[in-house]
Amino acid sequence: MPSVLPDGEPVPHDGSLPAPALAGAADRPLGFYLHVPYCATRCGYCDFNTYTATELRGSGGVLASRDNYAQTLVDEVRLARKVLGDDPRQVETVFVGGGTPTLLAAADLGRMLAAIRDEFGLADGAEITTEANPESVDPAYLAQLRASGFNRVSFGMQSARQHVLKILDRTHTPGRPEACVSEARAAGFDHVNLDLIYGTPGESDEDWQASLDAAIAAGPDHVSAYALIVEEGTQLARRIRRGEIPMTDDDVHADRYLMAEETLSAAGFGWYEVSNWATSVPGRCRHNELYWRGADWWGAGPGAHSHVGGVRWWNVKHPGAYAQALAEGRSPGAGREVLSAEDRRVERILLELRLAQGCPLELLAPAGARAAARAVSDGLLQSEPYAEGRAVLTLRGRLLADAVVRDLVD
Repeated sequence: MPSVLPDGEPVPHDGSLPAPALAGAADRPLGFYLHVPYCATRCGYCDFNTYTATELRGSGGVLASRDNYAQTLVDEVRLARKVLGDDPRQVETVFVGGGTPTLLAAADLGRMLAAIRDEFGLADGAEITTEANPESVDPAYLAQLRASGFNRVSFGMQSARQHVLKILDRTHTPGRPEACVSEARAAGFDHVNLDLIYGTPGESDEDWQASLDAAIAAGPDHVSAYALIVEEGTQLARRIRRGEIPMTDDDVHADRYLMAEETLSAAGFGWYEVSNWATSVPGRCRHNELYWRGADWWGAGPGAHSHVGGVRWWNVKHPGAYAQALAEGRSPGAGREVLSAEDRRVERILLELRLAQGCPLELLAPAGARAAARAVSDGLLQSEPYAEGRAVLTLRGRLLADAVVRDLVD
């Protein structure tokens, strides 16, 4: 949930969508993203739209309080029902992210989920995920989540090494995320993810290997591993600029990625998106797949982004302004854009190329098709899928995915 919103045209007061956006909706999956913008402390690398209690004090009053937040978000779910009208779809995925969703009471998360169930219905086998900070849950909390309908949980592990966690300003104790996996399993969660970050300044190859080994030993069925991106305006960026800690170079990131692929593959995890591995198809994050395949989702919460039928919009950032809009009976949307056919073609290439199934070659313009042929020769795209009409990254291509995409969208 990036903290900087794009420009765009105004969102109607009632949040209504152009009629073409709803055409054919019944044939597209529908998901919900629920953003909880609260954090106990701010991590030094974080550029997400999140707020600590100190940052909110005096800048939103009672409307920005997390005590009232569940009801405010329920109000947006009800707005979504009005905007989508008689859309018959049940919701296939729900993902609660942040921030730290588990700073809210488990009953509040359950209440938010219940609103979606009441307004839209949940499809059979719907995937219901929440992110969780390892220090903000215990067995009783996880049991409450499971009882309210959550069946997948994602813990922010980041690293198994204390000195790496310290650079990231993560406050959990090494070993706690692994214990959380066991607690989640005991509570009845079918699917558990651990998030890892590689390339933190001061992290060694040994540190990264230890983190991979610890994550696997914990027994999740999904691991996400992301290269650390130093965003301007963050505390980490300021520390690097002052020379307090070194910047990690791209070669180190590439080496760490190769270590992740080798270690996770050997442990029975298969990559299905550049930064994501699962032990089975059911273990994949279906909600993220919904994003990568350009389906429909409603993002509720401050700064949350939505997409329905080629219309993309985003909410106001501040929790106080967000709550005020809903209290006044109007959409909290800050801006929107209607995607052209060309926009959607390019986005499909950008997103689907990251998947293990790749993207259809028929999406490519002539220049992109020529680039794809060169990429096969250069070992960046797999030859067999190419012969069958799909562009699928090789391992080397995954290391250079951004560059490959730039060539193919020409």
